[in-house]
Amino acid sequence: MKTDYYEILQVERTATDGEIKTAYRKLAMQYHPDRNPNNPEAEERFKECSEAYTILSDADKRAAYDRFGHAAVNGGGSPFGGGSPFAQGDLGDIFGDLFGEMFNMGGTRARASRKQRGQDLKYDMRLEFEEAVFGVEREITIRRSETCDTCKGSGSESGKQPETCQQCAGRGQIRTQQGFFSVARTCPVCSGTGTIIRTPCKTCHGDTRVLHEHKILVKVPAGVESDTRIRYAGEGDAGRFGGPAGDFYVQLDVKPHKFFERDGDDLHCTIPISFPQAALGAELEITTLEGKETLKVPEGTQSGKEFKLRGKGVPHLNSHGKGDLIVEVRIQTPSKLSKQQKELLRQLSETISVENTPTKRGMFGKVKDIFS
Repeated sequence: MKTDYYEILQVERTATDGEIKTAYRKLAMQYHPDRNPNNPEAEERFKECSEAYTILSDADKRAAYDRFGHAAVNGGGSPFGGGSPFAQGDLGDIFGDLFGEMFNMGGTRARASRKQRGQDLKYDMRLEFEEAVFGVEREITIRRSETCDTCKGSGSESGKQPETCQQCAGRGQIRTQQGFFSVARTCPVCSGTGTIIRTPCKTCHGDTRVLHEHKILVKVPAGVESDTRIRYAGEGDAGRFGGPAGDFYVQLDVKPHKFFERDGDDLHCTIPISFPQAALGAELEITTLEGKETLKVPEGTQSGKEFKLRGKGVPHLNSHGKGDLIVEVRIQTPSKLSKQQKELLRQLSETISVENTPTKRGMFGKVKDIFS
C-alpha cells in the first residue's frame, strides 16, 4: 500500500501551497542524490517526495487525490486520463522553479559561464598610533595577475583560437541521467570553460594572465582602528575569459601608544601630581597628540579625579568632530624626603586632622575586585 502523499511531505491535509512547496524543498535538498551518493534509500525517498509534490502542487490533481486517493493518480481509470503524472516534463518544471541552478538541473536553464572572476587580494598594513588618528597615505607595491598582453586574454598563440570542447560540446557541463531526472556536473576536460586551448600562448602558457608588480596609493582616513579593512574594487587579480577582476583589501593593524589608551574616539591617560599641587591647585602643561595644552587642577583635587579636554581625542571616522581626551590625575607620594621636608610635613600634619573611620567602598572598587 502506498504512503499518503501528505505524510510523505510531512504536512497537514489543510497545508497551503506555500507550506507544501517549503516542505518539499527541504526534503528534496535532504535526500537529493548529489548529497547522498550511492544511497538507494535516499534516492527512493527523493522519488517519493517528488511524486507527492507533483500531485499536491497542482490544484486539480490535489483535489482529485483528496477525493479518490491514489486511485486518482494510478492507472487508466484516473481522472487524469490514464498514466502516471510523474513525468519527466513535470519534474523538469518543478526542479527548475524550486532549485534553479542549485543542483544544475532544469534542461537548458543551467549553462556554465566561461567567464571567471579574479581572486581577491589582501595586504596587511601596520600603522603607528598617530597615523591611525590623523590618517596617512602610503604607496605600496603588490603582485597581481593581469590579462596577458600577448594573447589579449585568449590563452592561445597569436592567430590561434581556443577550440570548442568536444566532451561537453562547449556547454561546460556533462549531463547524466539518473532514472527519471538528470544531473549536470562540471566538464572534467575543460574544467567548465567549454573550450580547449590546443596551442598555449608562450607568455602566459594558456592561463590568460601573467603576474605583474602594481603600485597602489593607499589612503588611510583619519580615525581608523585595528581590523579596519579598506576595499579597492577591481584592484585584485584579473578575471579569465572576460570575467571581472577581484578586489584588493588593506587590513589595518594599529600599534599601541606609549601612554595614551583609546576607547572609541576618546583618549585616556594618567598623569602624576604632587600633594601640594592637589591641595593648593595648579596649572599643568600636558602633552596631547596635537601639542601642549594647559590643564587647570583646582585646589582640593582628590587622587583619581578625571578631567575632560573636549575635542582633543580621535577624529570621527568619515565624519566631522573629534572625541575627547580624558586625563586622570594621581597623587604621587615621594619615596625619599630630606630632613627639612620631613619636618615641614610633620608640622603640616599637626594642623590637619583626618578621621580614620572605615567607609563603604565606591562602586568602582567593587567592580574592580570582581574582575581581579
